[in-house]
Amino acid sequence: MLEDLLQCSTSASLLGVMLLLLLFHLFQSSFSSREQNREPPGPRAFPLLGNLLQLDLKRLDKVLFDLSKKYGPVFTVYLGPQKVVVLAGYRAVKQALVSHAVEFGNREITPVFHDFNQGHGILFSNGDSWREMRRFALTTLKDFGMGRRISEGRITEECQYLIEEFEQHKGKPFSNAQAIHYAASNIISTLMFGKRFDYDDPVLRAMVEADKETIHLTGSASIMIYNVFPWLGPFLKNWRILMKNVENNKSNIRRIIADLKGTLNPDMCRCFVDAFLIRQQHPENSHYHDDNMLYSVINLFAAGTDTTGHSLQWCLLFMAKYPHIQEQVQEELSRVVGSRQVRMEDRKKLPFTDAVIHESQRLANIVPMALPHTTSQDVTFQGYFIRKGTTVFPLLTSVLHDESEWESPHTFNPAHFLNEEGKFIRRDAFMPFSAGRRACLGEGLARMELFLFFTSLLQRFRFTAPPGVSEDELDLTPLVGFTLSPSPQELCAVSRQ
Repeated sequence: MLEDLLQCSTSASLLGVMLLLLLFHLFQSSFSSREQNREPPGPRAFPLLGNLLQLDLKRLDKVLFDLSKKYGPVFTVYLGPQKVVVLAGYRAVKQALVSHAVEFGNREITPVFHDFNQGHGILFSNGDSWREMRRFALTTLKDFGMGRRISEGRITEECQYLIEEFEQHKGKPFSNAQAIHYAASNIISTLMFGKRFDYDDPVLRAMVEADKETIHLTGSASIMIYNVFPWLGPFLKNWRILMKNVENNKSNIRRIIADLKGTLNPDMCRCFVDAFLIRQQHPENSHYHDDNMLYSVINLFAAGTDTTGHSLQWCLLFMAKYPHIQEQVQEELSRVVGSRQVRMEDRKKLPFTDAVIHESQRLANIVPMALPHTTSQDVTFQGYFIRKGTTVFPLLTSVLHDESEWESPHTFNPAHFLNEEGKFIRRDAFMPFSAGRRACLGEGLARMELFLFFTSLLQRFRFTAPPGVSEDELDLTPLVGFTLSPSPQELCAVSRQ
C-alpha cells in the first residue's frame, strides 16, 4: 500500500515537473517568437480609425515621409483598421522591390482599384493572369516599336503637331496641359489602336479628360476613406464621378475594339488590340478573354498618357521658373544639334539637357507613393516581421528626396546628374518609374517621349511667365491627386525663330 502511494506521489511529481518544463518551453517559444516576429514600429493607433486622425490625407506622402524620420525606414500606420507598412528611403525601397521582388511583388487591390478593373488587366491584378498579361504587353508593344527607332519616328511626327498647337497662341499666355496630354496619348494610341487622333477629336478628348479626372480623384481624401469603408461609396460625390468616368471610357474603348475587330486581318497585325484578337483565336490560353483585353487597353492608355503628360508639363514649368537653366539647355541644343530635328542618338551629346529632364522628373515626383503593393508571403525584412497579405507603400517621395542620396534634395539642381567634367551620370536613387517586377513597363517609351518632346519644344520656343508675372510668382505647388501635376496656370511659348 505504501509502495503504491510512493509510486503515485513520484508519478505526480514527475508529471508536475514535466508540466512546468512544458510551460517554460512554451513561454520561451512565445517570447522567442515575439522577438523573432518583431513588427515594424509606428504611431499609436485608435480602435477602428487607426491613425486616420493623425494623418493629412491631402498630402499623405509628405506626412509619411515626416513619420519615417521618427520611426525609421520601415514602419507601420493604420488607415482605419487596415495595417500598412511604409518603406522609406532609397535603401529600404530598393531592397524590398528589387532584392525581395517576389515577397513584395503583389499588387494591393483596394476597393476603388477593384471598381476600376474587377481584377483584370495589368495594373490592378495578380497571379497567373497578371504575369501573362504583362508578358504579352511587353512583347507585343516591343514588336510594334516601343522604345525603338520606329517609335522615335512616331514621336518626332507628333512633335510637329504639338509645335503647331503651341504656335497658334502666338506667344500669348495659355494652358499647355490639354495639348501635351493629347500628344502623349497619341503615342500610346498608335501602339494600342494603330492610329493617332486629331487634337479636336471628341473621343480622344473624352478619354483623356476622363482619365485625368479619374487619376486626380483617386488620390482624394474621400476616396482614401472609401477604400477604408467601402460601404460609403454611393454617398460620395467623387466615387460617383469615378464610376461614371470608368463606364464612359469602357464604352469608348469597346467601340474602338469593335471597329478593329470588324476589319481584322490575321495576316496583317496593325496594333496591340489586333495582336490580342489574333491570340483569342487560339483558345488554349484562358487568360486571353475580352475583360483582360478591355482593361489592359484602359490601363496602358491611361498610364501612357498621364505620367508622361504631367512630366512634360513640369519640365516646361521649371524652364519658365528658372530661365538661366533654360538658356543653358538652348545653348547646348544650338551648339550640338542646330536647327535639325533632335534624334535619340543625340542624347549622349546633350548631357546638360539630359540632366535637366532627369532633375525635373526627380523634383516633380509624379507618383509619390507608387502603386501600393502587398506581401505575397511572410517575410522578415530589416529585422521586422511582415505577414503575408500586408499592404505596403513604397514611398517614392522619400527616395527621390532622400537627403542621404541627393546633395540638395528639395531644390532644382541639374548638377545631381552631372560629374565634375559636365558629363551625365546615372543615379541609383533616381526611381520615378518605381522598381522591381512592378516597375512601369512603358519606362523606355516614356523616357524617349520626354527627351524628344522636350528638346523639340525648347528648340522652337522660349517658355516664360505671363506678362506682369515674375518667375518667382510661378507656382510649383502640385495639384495633389493620385499623381502630382502642376497647379493650373498659363505660360507663354515665345517663338525663337
